[in-house]
Amino acid sequence: MPSFYPVMRLIKKNVLPLALIVSSLLLSSSWRIANAATVTLRCTNPSSGATWDVKIDYQNSTADLFPAEIKEESIKWYDVLHGGHYELDRASGDLTVIFASSTGGFTIKDKCHFI
Repeated sequence: MPSFYPVMRLIKKNVLPLALIVSSLLLSSSWRIANAATVTLRCTNPSSGATWDVKIDYQNSTADLFPAEIKEESIKWYDVLHGGHYELDRASGDLTVIFASSTGGFTIKDKCHFI
């Protein structure tokens, strides 16, 4: 039994440094994901359940390849193909879509999250 005690002492001495190394690797990898140049959001229409993805490119300031105004609190863009004005609240994930028309237009409220 005495030969087993030095091994236990060695394991105890190495646990803390090993735990610090593993935790720092995990934190650094999640930081890189959060600060990636491009992220994808999955948005859902709560009324219909329809989902779609929105690609945000922070480096080129685009949302779904359209020019976007990217601020700390929101991301805004205009879809020239479908005519909608989009505004994503970055804190809540709420996406407001406004479609203009001669009869006044309409607004859709969707919910988005990172995937």
